[in-house]
Amino acid sequence: MAPRAKKIATADSYDNFIAKVGMQQQNQHSASTYRANFTSRNRLLIEWAYRSSWIIGAAVDAIADDMTKKGARITSEIDPKRRGILEAEFEQLRIWDSLNDTLKWSRLYGGAVALILIDGQAPLTPLDMKKVGKDSFKGLLVLDRWMLNPNFGRLIKTLGPDLGKPEFYDIVTTAQGLPAWKVHHSRLIRFDGVTLPYQQAMTENGWGMSIVERIFDRLTSYDSTSVGAAQLAYKAHLRTMKIKKLREIIAMGGKPFEALTKNMEMVRQFQTNEGLTLIDGEDEFETHSYSFAGLADLLAEFKEEISGATGIPLARLFGQSPKGFSNGDADLANYYDSVGTQQERRLRQPVRMLFDIIHRSQFGEAIPDDFTFEFNPLWQMSDVDRSTVATNMATAIATLNDRNLLPVKAAMNDIRELADVTGIGASITDEDINNAEDAPPPTAKDIRAGGTSEGDRKPVPDKPTGDSARSGENHPRWLRWFK
Repeated sequence: MAPRAKKIATADSYDNFIAKVGMQQQNQHSASTYRANFTSRNRLLIEWAYRSSWIIGAAVDAIADDMTKKGARITSEIDPKRRGILEAEFEQLRIWDSLNDTLKWSRLYGGAVALILIDGQAPLTPLDMKKVGKDSFKGLLVLDRWMLNPNFGRLIKTLGPDLGKPEFYDIVTTAQGLPAWKVHHSRLIRFDGVTLPYQQAMTENGWGMSIVERIFDRLTSYDSTSVGAAQLAYKAHLRTMKIKKLREIIAMGGKPFEALTKNMEMVRQFQTNEGLTLIDGEDEFETHSYSFAGLADLLAEFKEEISGATGIPLARLFGQSPKGFSNGDADLANYYDSVGTQQERRLRQPVRMLFDIIHRSQFGEAIPDDFTFEFNPLWQMSDVDRSTVATNMATAIATLNDRNLLPVKAAMNDIRELADVTGIGASITDEDINNAEDAPPPTAKDIRAGGTSEGDRKPVPDKPTGDSARSGENHPRWLRWFK
């Protein structure tokens, strides 16, 4: 009976059995794998890294700062006075600062919330927008994931985006200045760091992952190389001296060794002060210079890896000017587009809810159904580009208005809406727009008022006239005399 063939486990990948190349071969690369390091759970480690590493500080703060630094502008046609009050309340209650801190700690710890403070409503109860009283909104209180725990005993069963999430959160007693409240989820604005799939989120107590976890290995590699390069600076100029029978002198000790030590101290002193080196005739003194070639390229590669891991361009993360022919504008423009996308996905709903709460707290009524707002643009154009856009916009609006396709009021409103981009038209008020009258199209009478009509003009005579030249004369033919 033939021996039974031995079973060999295989996997789908490229393999070269003879050259031993591939993930399933006996080589060093096949030992590569990925393991969970759970850095997000080590709160002290990421806090120390945030305090000690300016790169982690910039990686955590940059996107949060850019998402909130320009604020938002109300684009709805509401009472200008109310618009001013709403925007002033955002500043007075430091709403943008609180949202900024919430985003920062969510990126650092993997999750954070902003507690909506409504005077007269218990945190345990669901937020009732209709019961927001006069001047009852007191701002936001920022809590990171370690200051409160999700209560998985009661999950949200109502169909919607919050289905399956905790209905209540318990504030831990170690949070200074806060009682051990149980807070309903509707009173919290929650942000997760790096969102995780369900099973991995459960390992983080329902929260996301810290951004430090993904860049930790790249960051340690960069810091090690940077510190190593700094240490090499001390060894950039090495000096050696060959001394005859050095081992015997050291082993002998006593006065011979003291004489050797005194000689070395004298050499060091004279080299420092006078640049002289006094040695015995049989001794040899040599200098060795260290080369730093390649270190700059290695550090640049690590910087690019960290920049790619965080999604923040070098100009923003490291404050480094681009090299070569690129000025970095394209990278920053793409980065700001990414930040704008995150604003729309993560901030629009909370900011609209806060506008509604402030409106109810100030005026006792909800915001209009057609209430709209826009986040102010992050990208700032140069003066030349701004002037070009303003000229093109003015030409386009004037053309549409001249062709009676755009009324004057609409044109003035469009000019004011684009004032943030063009730099002109910001002084146009609602009163100016309301007082503007849309001029009717010009009539034939208006056109004739600009000059002599065809009926008032004299016809061309049949008989030719003399030319203005002195030698000019009438001629039977239709001719003109020219000098």
